[in-house]
Amino acid sequence: MPIIATIMNSTTGQPIQKMSFGRMPKPWASFNLETGELVKADRVDIGKPAPGKVVVPVSVWVTPKG
Repeated sequence: MPIIATIMNSTTGQPIQKMSFGRMPKPWASFNLETGELVKADRVDIGKPAPGKVVVPVSVWVTPKG
């Protein structure tokens, strides 16, 4: 089951995009955004699922250069 994560901007705190990972992303993972920019994860936050839900919210914080 793929992991759907929200990519968050560490500088502004705003979401950048949603991204699907084959498995849980590591805090040192590097990947390309939709814009083609290569970024490295600053941290990965795993939240609690909402009551009655199975989906766990995952946020990957990055610092884009652009």
